[in-house]
Amino acid sequence: MEDPESFEALQLRHRKEQRDLVARTMQKKKSANKKTRKGVNDECDRLEHELKERQARELAVLMAEDVEEVPADQEEELDVKSEAQTEDIENVVEALSISGSQPDDSIQQPQNTKKKQNRAKARLARRAAEQEALVAQAKAEAAALPDPREQERTRMREQFSKHGLQEKEIRADGHCLYAAVADQMETAGLGLKPRIQPQIVNGEETKIAPYKTVRYAAADFIEHNPDDFVGFMEEPLDAYLQKIRDTGEWGGHMELMALAKTYGIKINVLHGDGQVDKIESGEAKEDDQEKEIWLGYYRHSHGLGEHYNSLRKTKTP
Repeated sequence: MEDPESFEALQLRHRKEQRDLVARTMQKKKSANKKTRKGVNDECDRLEHELKERQARELAVLMAEDVEEVPADQEEELDVKSEAQTEDIENVVEALSISGSQPDDSIQQPQNTKKKQNRAKARLARRAAEQEALVAQAKAEAAALPDPREQERTRMREQFSKHGLQEKEIRADGHCLYAAVADQMETAGLGLKPRIQPQIVNGEETKIAPYKTVRYAAADFIEHNPDDFVGFMEEPLDAYLQKIRDTGEWGGHMELMALAKTYGIKINVLHGDGQVDKIESGEAKEDDQEKEIWLGYYRHSHGLGEHYNSLRKTKTP
């Protein structure tokens, strides 16, 4: 049989387990994308809860001092009995020390004896304090780890200066890619080439959001050039096009390819590490340099996951 684990060894193991869990959860959250982030966060919360419960049980077993485990609803009753028995013994010992003889009915029990501290409750309080200290230490160690969001923001700012760009923040929703492209096209005076017929409501045309026009432009190009795109889809073409046109489904590289071709522009996507994805239109023109737009791609800086911002030119780098 293995020797029982000492209190110090248990504390060391618990700290290591908490550090390991912090590292695992941080890695899981870093590698999550916008579609898996909620599931990853739920899994990390579950793992932290399970570890905390298991460690609390182990600590309770070690500190129980060989007392048999009892149902939770009986613990308070046993603690009261244990306290009473302890006080009776101590009172008798005190009486013996005074009388120097065996206790009998003639011995008057001391009155107003100071109530002794409830040892079981003291143990529980000590365990809780130690557990809180372990949790606080784990949080402090996690806080000391690099913040991927702040790191990404800092690197992006450095790239803005290098390329002569100024960021235009786009709302972080499922339309961010299309809204960023619309902002770039309008800022550069390139036009959006509307493909949606405005609806007439009460004799007036309804205003179509620019991002919606860009969504339809991407969907129309994919619909008319299916052979270039269906091989990358995990669902039927009609269902995919419906998501682009009528929902808040995120856009990605495939939609950027469609937009570059339908608008005849070059799309530059800047990453925090300095990488620039250049998505060409495939149409070589003399004014290619003028017909290009810039987007900023973020992986960690927004709650929903992947995000695109519009990057406007400020000067020639």
